[in-house]
Amino acid sequence: MGFGFAVAGGTVTITYLNLVPAGLSWLEFIFLLRTRVECYLFPFGVMLITLALILMKE
Repeated sequence: MGFGFAVAGGTVTITYLNLVPAGLSWLEFIFLLRTRVECYLFPFGVMLITLALILMKE
């Protein structure tokens, strides 16, 4: 599940990078990512992967 969330969130974030050449500044891009719920899937997925790897060691 973590990998799927990370891929989905990363794909959406990379897709939004297309707005930067269209005239959006980097600061506006960061503010845009903060308002989009689907962009939070990437860090959530990375946290799930990390948690799974930590629990797998034990």
